[in-house]
Amino acid sequence: MAQPQALDYATLEAAARWYVDLRCEARSEALHEAHRRWLEHDPRHVLAWERMGRLQATFDQAPAGLARPALNGARAKRREVLKLLSLLLASGCVGTLAWRTTPLPTLVADQRTATGERRRVRLDDGSQLQLNTATALNIRYSANLRELQLLSGEILIETARDALARPFVVHTAQGSVRALGTRFIVRSEAGTSSVSVQQHAVEVRPADLPGAVLRVEAGQQLSFADDRLGTLQPAAPYADAWTRDMLLVSDRSLGEFIAELQRYRPGHLGCDPAVATLRISGTFQLRDLDTVLDNLTTTLPVRISRFSRYWTQVEPA
Repeated sequence: MAQPQALDYATLEAAARWYVDLRCEARSEALHEAHRRWLEHDPRHVLAWERMGRLQATFDQAPAGLARPALNGARAKRREVLKLLSLLLASGCVGTLAWRTTPLPTLVADQRTATGERRRVRLDDGSQLQLNTATALNIRYSANLRELQLLSGEILIETARDALARPFVVHTAQGSVRALGTRFIVRSEAGTSSVSVQQHAVEVRPADLPGAVLRVEAGQQLSFADDRLGTLQPAAPYADAWTRDMLLVSDRSLGEFIAELQRYRPGHLGCDPAVATLRISGTFQLRDLDTVLDNLTTTLPVRISRFSRYWTQVEPA
């Protein structure tokens, strides 16, 4: 079988073209069928598509404002995107691209997890910290303050009583969350942070509004940006289920559910708009996402199309 390095530019360019066409016309059954025939026609096509999948996985890890907008703007800038993808595929720079597009602070963070990985950490004061998928943070303890800097992802904190009575604060790009003797979850993504309190309370301060402080009690959750505070809402039931490798959903849209699963799976996992509004409830095992996806076909009018190990789409049956 041909090796990836032996792939000719025309084949790689074709893979890039299929990528853009499928993103722009995701609901076209004829297009998906033509793509399947293209894959079956030549083993080199499969190799090229696998490389495209690895490139997509790399872009999924890129920070906002770098690689992702170039791919998401496929319809508006089709020619430019095709040229970019073809050059990247032909150069074989998938690995080095990941290094260049992953923020340096994330790469050198005190604690970080890969996509799909979860980890438990015991802090110096006895506090317990759990990191969800694709999470990075720094830990800074001083004589006067216990601080965590959440760079990306999601953490669950169980604070311990501190002999020095130092405040415990979690910072995100959007603001800070001060613990008031508590168990809580902080999540930071796409320009927004959120906190869900399970025990006691926290105080939230937006980064650009230091004078604005909102207390969030147990059983409540709050989203906030650097210049605003959201509205207090009831905390989602079992918000900490991911610490037990589970995802619990109640009457959520299929599109939202698939977007949540995407956090735990490298590469592309998409949902056709034609089925995105279907409703779903249940308990799902995060350690076996392929089975989770396959089981959707037994309860919903959908099918799972896998174009490679890095590219999966939920489509109408």
